[in-house]
Amino acid sequence: MSQTLTEIAQRLTAPNKKVQLIYAFNGSGKTRLSREFKELISPQIDTEEDGADDEPELARNKFLYYSAFTEDLFYWDNDLEGGAEPKLKIQPNTFTDWLIELLKDLGEDGNIITNFQRYANDKVTPSFNEAYKCKSKDYNGKEVEITVPAFSEVTFQIAAKPSALTTSASVDSEDGEAKVKGEYERIKISKGEESNFVWSVFYTLLQQVVSTLNENDTTNRPTDKFDGLEYVFIDDPVSSLDDSHLIELAVDLATLIKNSAYIEGNGLRFIITTHSPLFYNVLHNELNNDLKNPNQDGIPVWLYKRGQSEKYRLDKKVDGTYELTTSNDHPFSYHLFLLSELSEAIKTSQIKKYHFSLLRNILEKTSTFLGYKHWENLLEKTAEGAPNPFASRIMNLSSHSAHAGEEVSDVEDKDKEKLGELVKYLTETYGFSKQEA
Repeated sequence: MSQTLTEIAQRLTAPNKKVQLIYAFNGSGKTRLSREFKELISPQIDTEEDGADDEPELARNKFLYYSAFTEDLFYWDNDLEGGAEPKLKIQPNTFTDWLIELLKDLGEDGNIITNFQRYANDKVTPSFNEAYKCKSKDYNGKEVEITVPAFSEVTFQIAAKPSALTTSASVDSEDGEAKVKGEYERIKISKGEESNFVWSVFYTLLQQVVSTLNENDTTNRPTDKFDGLEYVFIDDPVSSLDDSHLIELAVDLATLIKNSAYIEGNGLRFIITTHSPLFYNVLHNELNNDLKNPNQDGIPVWLYKRGQSEKYRLDKKVDGTYELTTSNDHPFSYHLFLLSELSEAIKTSQIKKYHFSLLRNILEKTSTFLGYKHWENLLEKTAEGAPNPFASRIMNLSSHSAHAGEEVSDVEDKDKEKLGELVKYLTETYGFSKQEA
């Protein structure tokens, strides 16, 4: 049944479930769904009546979410004049001020470092700044002295190579510019590591949330900031992780959720969306495993039962509506899912350029599984036994667009026909089964 994102958000608030897991392609509306959900749980306040500062606090008290917007709150200071070191700065606003102050008060900076090194790079150590004074310019260009608050900047350091310790000049590192300082090099980490760091900050907060709310006696809780929290919405935590770390993160997240207090429908509820089939499948499997309370006299007897979870697939339709399909029985086979998407696009004459990318994805995975060095070896051969040159050309042109805008451009009829032929040939030649609904 096709629905709007608002209707799907309403549907997600209805079930009495501890966790709901959703798979969807990138661009299918996952991030917009989180915003729609937030508006249902904690709608915006009339700022003229109640004051603009009240709304973020009210939303945060009931609803906590991680998405691409969270990563945007961290940015690099690339003005390195005068030998300044590269630093990751935290955009000041009501959320980050609350988050950093809370983590600082609870002494969680060490856990942030531990989580970052666990998921990203154990050779790199993040370090939060202490408060300091510096010169800056106001809006009129006048130089003034300002105080930079503690925990508003992060630097990253890695042990310097012995040869590097003999010089004070800049040296190149794999992830960017580095300065030698003492026995360490201050570096600018990669974009993937930066994404991991932001997730580590949020995940550390989430660990504190769960441990705090698991304390039944509210007077013994280290903070009352989480007492009204109802939902945590996580949209694609870290897509830049390699497979081994992604599996590790998924298992850790599932374990944290399963250990979160939830009795007779009362407790923190989680919604997780992802475009990663591996992340989805690992979470799917983990959430199908019950977790018994290690305390034999504890209540509840089971900390988690598989019936407390719901798994879905979110599909965006041609008319702009969406369909949320329940998928509780088993994880889906990604390559079969892609084939079903291609078959549906061919059947409904809704072929776009990105569908060629999907077929390229299937070919690459299949060639690796079968032991071929090149995916082109899977394509239909010419009379001379060589890979079909037209099919190869179409695949390359459609899978490596130089500009994102090309992905939505129209496809010529002959290319649509070729895609249909390639899908039919691949399915019949290599004996693919159908992806069950």
